[in-house]
Amino acid sequence: MPLYNLKDKLKPILFDPFKLEQEIQTLTEENLDLIFGLEFVKSEFSLNNFRIDTLAYDRENKTFVIIEYKRGENFSVIDQGYSYLALMLDNKAEFILEYNGLTNQNLKRSDVDWSQSRILFVAPQFTTYQKAAIQFKDLPIDLWEIKGFENNLVSYEHIKPAKTNESIKTFSSKDNALSSVSKEVIVYTEEDHLRSAEPYIVELYEKLKDLILNLSEIELKPRKDYIAFILNSNFLFHKRRARKSDKCYGRVKYAVR
Repeated sequence: MPLYNLKDKLKPILFDPFKLEQEIQTLTEENLDLIFGLEFVKSEFSLNNFRIDTLAYDRENKTFVIIEYKRGENFSVIDQGYSYLALMLDNKAEFILEYNGLTNQNLKRSDVDWSQSRILFVAPQFTTYQKAAIQFKDLPIDLWEIKGFENNLVSYEHIKPAKTNESIKTFSSKDNALSSVSKEVIVYTEEDHLRSAEPYIVELYEKLKDLILNLSEIELKPRKDYIAFILNSNFLFHKRRARKSDKCYGRVKYAVR
């Protein structure tokens, strides 16, 4: 999506690509709360011959989130995503110990909702194949494209699947990591919340949803206990000024319980 600077007339804002993957990682880690609403835990967390780029914690949903950064395009989001999630679910105690040791908290294994575990991939660009690979309704994987522009401007854009009809569990028997993760991780949908609702409640909800989604660039995100409407899924900020201490006006959340 092209960006323009408006003075007397529109002037295109030119791309200023990131040269190193580490630049993307450092910028994102310094602004995790602003961009994703997450708590930073550790950078470069190594375990069992795996190295997690960023380990974060989602206080709202009481779960860990893994973030991986990519500059190249030659990788499978499904294979890598489920391998990292399987690593976490098979080593829960190590993740708890790491969190408690770094944050001076007393988080217990039972305090974490492991069913809400997820992984985020952040990259300057994803291929058509990678974008097509996330078109499942119960996939615990999110893709975010990061773009650098002149004048130190940066944007994060959530890549949404074009359609999400089929379940990833259809393929779980063919892959050990996918199978083990699918047994424990649950990605909730609107249907999960509306299945037992009275018809008039569903009708009221659909009307309310249409009104909300027409207000602005609001994203619908079903959670375990409610359906959230998040403003906004696209972020643009000045990387010299955006810090952890900044107030975030871009992640206002509306919840329908």
